[in-house]
Amino acid sequence: MDRPTWAPEGVDMTLPSPARMYDALLGGSHNFEVDRQAAEQGKALVPDLPRLALSNRAFLRRAVRFLVDSGVRQFLDIGSGIPTAGNVHEIAQEIDPECRVLYVDIDPVAVAHARAILSDNDNATAVEADLRKPAELMERAGATGLIDLDQPVGVLLIAVLHLLADDDRPAEMVSDLRAVMPTGSFVAISHLTSATRPEDAAKLGANAANKSKVGIHFRGREAITAMFDGWELIEPGVVELPLWRPESDRDQHEAPGRSLGLAGVGRKG
Repeated sequence: MDRPTWAPEGVDMTLPSPARMYDALLGGSHNFEVDRQAAEQGKALVPDLPRLALSNRAFLRRAVRFLVDSGVRQFLDIGSGIPTAGNVHEIAQEIDPECRVLYVDIDPVAVAHARAILSDNDNATAVEADLRKPAELMERAGATGLIDLDQPVGVLLIAVLHLLADDDRPAEMVSDLRAVMPTGSFVAISHLTSATRPEDAAKLGANAANKSKVGIHFRGREAITAMFDGWELIEPGVVELPLWRPESDRDQHEAPGRSLGLAGVGRKG
C-alpha cells in the first residue's frame, strides 16, 4: 500500500480514523481506502449520513461567526480533524484577520496536514494532544503562544465528545476546560444523538464498533445538555444541528426531527 505524501510515517493505514472518515463523508481527499470503506459502510446503513456531515459543518460555521461577533478573537478547536474548505481559521480570519486559531487532534495525519496548510499563517497552527488528558492538552496549547488565558477563548468541541466512552467522563472534561477558561469564554458542542432516530443510531453505533473498530457513542438529549453544566446556554439551547441559528435555507441539510446530531453554545459568565 503506497503511502500518500501528506501522510506522516508511522501512521497505520489499515485502521480507520474518525477524522479521516469525516473527511471522506465531506468529499475530502485526505483519507485512506480503509476510511472510505468505513464511511461507505455507514452510508449503506443510513444513506443520508453525508447530510449529517454537511449539517455539522454548517453549525461550525455559524458558531464561529457568532463567537467572533460576540468578541472572541482566539479559538481552541479540539478534535479538529482534517482541515477542509471553510475551516475555523478561514471563517474567523475572514471577519478579523487577527483572530488566532489552535487546532488540536489526536490523529497525526490531521495535525501534519493542518501544519502544512498553515505554514504561512502566523495566527494559526496545530498540535497533537488527547482530550482525555486536558492538563497536558492545555500545556501544549500554552506552549504555542496562540492562546492567552487572560482573554476570552472560543472552545470548539465539534463532533468529538461522542468518540469518548462514558467511562471517559466527557461532561467532566468539558467542566475541566471551563475551569481554566477566563470569564467571557464560550464553548460550542455538537454531538451525535439517539434522541431523534434511535434505530439508525443503534445501527451506526454497532457498525462502528464491530466493523470499523471506532467507538461512537450516540447519547440522549439529557446527557448532551449536561455537558453544558456551569455554562450559560445561548438561545436556542441544545437543538438539532440545522436548528441552531440557521442563516438561510442552505443550512437545512436535514429535515426537522431527522438530524442525528444535537448542538449548542454556552458562555462562561
